[in-house]
Amino acid sequence: MKQNNTIKKTRRPLVAVVGDACLEKNCEKQKIAEQLGAALITERYRLVTGGHDGVMLAASKGAWESPEHQDGDIIAILPGTDPDQANQYADIYIATGFDTARNLIIANSDAVIAVGGGGGTLSEMAVAWAHGRLVLGYRVEGWSGVLADQRIDPRIRYPDIPDDRVYGVSSVEEALSYLKLLPLYTKRHTGIKWGECPPTDKERL
Repeated sequence: MKQNNTIKKTRRPLVAVVGDACLEKNCEKQKIAEQLGAALITERYRLVTGGHDGVMLAASKGAWESPEHQDGDIIAILPGTDPDQANQYADIYIATGFDTARNLIIANSDAVIAVGGGGGTLSEMAVAWAHGRLVLGYRVEGWSGVLADQRIDPRIRYPDIPDDRVYGVSSVEEALSYLKLLPLYTKRHTGIKWGECPPTDKERL
């Protein structure tokens, strides 16, 4: 029997790209997502999306077209039970059957980058924030633009990162630069706990 206790693998970070599920052909968000997907794979991150159309499709297409793409780099977390519902660029299809609750899985990636987006994107950004993940938002129309450059709530997630926020970005280069902060964002959510309100809040009640 092989003894694997001494084997330690280096895990490549998972970066989720979220945003509008419907896009006009050749629009700004499509181009952004394609460029971002390609850059992530070229820099040896793995891409996570919701596996469907819009920003998800564009990011997956860009990732697939990267010269550094390898099988397994593009992961689709699907809301339904049919893996064939994934777009054609995904390498791995995970058909959760969780409907919108699958957003929690996407949000637990190492980093979440939003490009526009509606209510679903808002939920992914909020859960990622609550779970201590690194969150980036493109300064474009949609929730990514609304939340870019600000905190989602007043909580101090990382005392050693005083400028922690949804990092607003306007280019792929800027996004890649902020991803270098990933080693600082190491906390993992361990469940909601009672008694986490700041003392000032407790005094008000």
